[in-house]
Amino acid sequence: MVPESTTMNNGTELFTKVRGKNKMVVDAINLERHKGIPTKTVNIMQHDHIERIAGAAPGDYLRKPHEVYLACQRNIGACVLDQYLAENPLTMGNKGYEYKEATITTGLDAIYKDGILIDSPEAVIEHLERVIFPKLQKDIRTFDEIFKIKEILDRECMLQERIGDTIVKTGYSYFKFPTLHYTSYGYENYFMAYALYPEVIEKHFSLQADYCILNNAAAIKATEQGGLSKLVRLDHDMADSRGTLVSIESLDKLWFPHFARCINPAVASGIKFIWHCDGNLTLMLPRLLNIGLKGFQGFQYEDGMDYIKICKMKTLDNEPLIIWAGVSVTRTLPTGKPDDVKREMKFLVENGPGPGLFLSASSSVTPGVPWDNMETFIEGLKYYKKYGECSVS
Repeated sequence: MVPESTTMNNGTELFTKVRGKNKMVVDAINLERHKGIPTKTVNIMQHDHIERIAGAAPGDYLRKPHEVYLACQRNIGACVLDQYLAENPLTMGNKGYEYKEATITTGLDAIYKDGILIDSPEAVIEHLERVIFPKLQKDIRTFDEIFKIKEILDRECMLQERIGDTIVKTGYSYFKFPTLHYTSYGYENYFMAYALYPEVIEKHFSLQADYCILNNAAAIKATEQGGLSKLVRLDHDMADSRGTLVSIESLDKLWFPHFARCINPAVASGIKFIWHCDGNLTLMLPRLLNIGLKGFQGFQYEDGMDYIKICKMKTLDNEPLIIWAGVSVTRTLPTGKPDDVKREMKFLVENGPGPGLFLSASSSVTPGVPWDNMETFIEGLKYYKKYGECSVS
């Protein structure tokens, strides 16, 4: 048992107060009948759009990004936030990645990790075995649960205090699970290593899971002792427009067992996980639900994600899903017309899962969206937040 701290006591009071002021959000998370559809924060990347929505002067976002970002979210009517992204648009200009240097996944000429040139699948395996495996084993041996609980509570309390009591902070990033490490090694060499050396890749998943189990036990305690939200989004891109980045059969063998053992204790404790959907994740959805996830966020409809079919799915306990639906940021917002935006929002609401529906954009809104579309989108969020009807399905 972790000794009570000022952070825990104040955190419980803070989160209880915020949830008390945002009953619609609480009802949606708990799948209870309510009027209105909660608005999830919208990560808008174009600076002059952020400033216009916030009522700020040109250039204000660069000068005071946190203040302008939060004013933008409040004026949109956002009432729930998981990932705090006030500085994310600073990575772009008004026309996109104007100043962005090449990265591991965007054309970097040479990738070095701890002095090892990652120029082949064998180099990936060498780095995993020489550097990553020993580090994970050390992290497991030296894991400090009390420190981790305090770290989670301090950060979540700080964020909730920063965003204020009109927006509910839900969970993001502090529950862990094994991931594909293409962002460390690049797509080509990592996925060749995945195909050629599955036993090493599974050992990596297994060691990650061993650490994640310790981390997640601390996260469960932090949730209980600090009164954190039990709605948590898990986020890892595992698909493109064609389907999963690796075969679903290999994931069944190498990844899903370790993913499941990481999150099963949290599911049993009442944590409601939802999964970020990027690309065509159709084959993963029933598997994630069978493990105990409660819903999904995102959706690239043009990649084959069938929104109507997804919203009719049920959880392992035969409950409706929690769905964070969004107007398409790859199709409707950038290339459609205001009537298309209205039509898609109406479609999302009319075909949603019932009381667990939230509205936003499907992902980050990149520069180039016409202002008329943004204005229509924001008007729609406000309309459905006030008048939207969600009944038990």
